[in-house]
Amino acid sequence: MWPPWWPRRVPRVESVPQLLVLIRAEEHRLSFKTGPSVRDILEEAGRQARTACRGHGACGLCEIRVLAGEPPEPTLSERLHISPERLAQGVRLACQVHPSGDLHLEVLQPAAPTKWQSLPCEAFPASAWPGNGPRPVILPDVKEPLGVGVDLGTTNIRLALLELKDGQCLAQRRGRNPQVSCGADVLTRLVAAAESPEAARSLGDLAAAAIGEGLDDLSRREGIDLRRVALLAVVGNTPMLALLAEKNQDRLLQPQYWQSPIDCRPESAARWVEAWSLHPRAEVRLIQPLAGFVGSDLLAGLVATRFGAGPAPALFIDFGTNSEIALWDGSELWVTSAAGGPAFELWGLSHGLPAEPGAVYRVDRGPEGALHFQVIGGEEPRGFCGSGLVDLITRLLETNRLSRTGKFPAGSAAAWRADLPTGASLGLTMEDVDNLQRAKAAIGTGVMVLARHAGVKLAQVQRVCVAGEFGRFLDIAAAQAIGLLPALPADRVELISDAALRGCSDLILAPAAADYLSRMRTTAKLVNLALTPDFEEIFLANLYLEPLHEE
Repeated sequence: MWPPWWPRRVPRVESVPQLLVLIRAEEHRLSFKTGPSVRDILEEAGRQARTACRGHGACGLCEIRVLAGEPPEPTLSERLHISPERLAQGVRLACQVHPSGDLHLEVLQPAAPTKWQSLPCEAFPASAWPGNGPRPVILPDVKEPLGVGVDLGTTNIRLALLELKDGQCLAQRRGRNPQVSCGADVLTRLVAAAESPEAARSLGDLAAAAIGEGLDDLSRREGIDLRRVALLAVVGNTPMLALLAEKNQDRLLQPQYWQSPIDCRPESAARWVEAWSLHPRAEVRLIQPLAGFVGSDLLAGLVATRFGAGPAPALFIDFGTNSEIALWDGSELWVTSAAGGPAFELWGLSHGLPAEPGAVYRVDRGPEGALHFQVIGGEEPRGFCGSGLVDLITRLLETNRLSRTGKFPAGSAAAWRADLPTGASLGLTMEDVDNLQRAKAAIGTGVMVLARHAGVKLAQVQRVCVAGEFGRFLDIAAAQAIGLLPALPADRVELISDAALRGCSDLILAPAAADYLSRMRTTAKLVNLALTPDFEEIFLANLYLEPLHEE
């Protein structure tokens, strides 16, 4: 008999299949869409089975036992690795079982706990730039060389493992940047690094060690020999690159350098090649930032979207602790950066959570204003990721439980709270709302100032590219309702997952992408918001939780 589910927290579409997974005597319930294997479903939910062959069925390590449900017939790989007697007992390989309905299963070979989350490569297309194709053999002693793209973010680090011969993504990982222990924002880390050479070296070592851990996780769980890596490229915002290279980070604390390029090239990358166990002759590239606080993560996003090749005017917003904005007017690229603060990375919020299983990513309004939560992975809600936070604030505005100034009604508690049947609760405080207001006001100010410099009206913008973890599940209408995005037709807005990492991969795989980046650099004009005479006036106007107004 099928085991009973936990009490429902949100209305559940009955046609959505689910796995009830037993791992080390703990049960986990996972919703999934048909198509991926059990291995992929487990990986995305952070509940990995042991594996060493990237899910090809070659290693035979990812054993599971089906306890209930109707899995597909065993594959040839399963019959080679598992005896008929064990197959009859329900033993299968997680990478070979592609479920189409509910299954109850036990993971017999769970992977060792890891801080690195696997991301599906299905959503990571190969580079389509002209010239992408079979790559020349870079290392004579490596038959099939690999490339690695790294997006070194303020809060998260992402890695993509690439097959250089055809540009295919073999695996992705996402993990925390351990520098957050020294400060959630870039300025705090820069101040910490300025205290002494030892402090600066420590921050750089933290980032380098984290990249090494991500590479090691790829090697162990995917069965990859890192000595096949011929090229590793890193993109990131300027402070992250400067701290990693341990070079010129002090200049970012001096305003006279904010309009100038910052050299973030390391004196030598040999120590990284050795520490990361790459091929001894592997090349490590730090893709250089544009200038000041506008980094190569923004530039890589422009490459991934072919930003300047599409309709103009076009707007690009990379949401993050250090948010970067670009506006293409058809001939020139206007760029700036804005302090997003903790709201866009969910740090310092009372119930903030990354976009991972257990995070509320959508809030719907039911009859009589009742709120319903949609949760990543179908698990119990534990907090709000960025899109869930935007949805929640929008729904509270719609039901008059929050004012456009960000205040809760007079006479009510200075917070919103939802009690769950488990006894836990989710909440939103005045400080949470204030953090989001300041972050979205910074973005709105940046957008308006760039539009003014370019001589563009917001209504004229033909394309809006939204990047960053914050925008991964963003509801466009909700974001427009509070002024986070311009009020334009939804078909002009694109949500791009992992734009910086995709662009970094393009730069590894296609010379044409690198040429395009060079051309975009020559057209770029950097705008320092701090030098805008009416900055405070524009910022204060954008604090209101209402649609973005034209100046």
